[in-house]
Amino acid sequence: MVLKSAIVAYIHYLSFAIIFATLTIEHLTFKAELTFKDAVKILIVDTLYGLAGTAILVTGILRVLYFGQGKEFYTENPVFWVKVGIFIFVGLLSLYPTISYLFWIKPLRAKEIPTVSELQAKLIPIVIRVELLGFGLIPLVATLMARGIGYPEVLSLLLP
Repeated sequence: MVLKSAIVAYIHYLSFAIIFATLTIEHLTFKAELTFKDAVKILIVDTLYGLAGTAILVTGILRVLYFGQGKEFYTENPVFWVKVGIFIFVGLLSLYPTISYLFWIKPLRAKEIPTVSELQAKLIPIVIRVELLGFGLIPLVATLMARGIGYPEVLSLLLP
């Protein structure tokens, strides 16, 4: 059981690192005037991002239910729900770039460079930055949660 727990935790943390890497690559690669190569790269990287996000979700659920500190430790802590809320918010936010990229498949198959609208050129980099910020907050919230912050008895010790 200890080895399974370690493997699940490793996949969870590795997926988190992959998310940061893929979002950073997307942010650095995306521009209004794409090259064919950059469009393909973004599609591949966004697919990896989606797979890593799915892995975080699955391993997170496994950790809460089977390999963590007991599901009550998580579900009874409001800070855990803040963490879950950030993850859901970022996941929903990521739909805009992903759906935009999916529309590139048809032109790419025809060996054409996809067009990026003015709105996409403005919004997608902002969305990616907000995603990076959200994923940057999750470890902070997780650290607070792991130290019991959020439980009423811990809060009463911290607040006058």
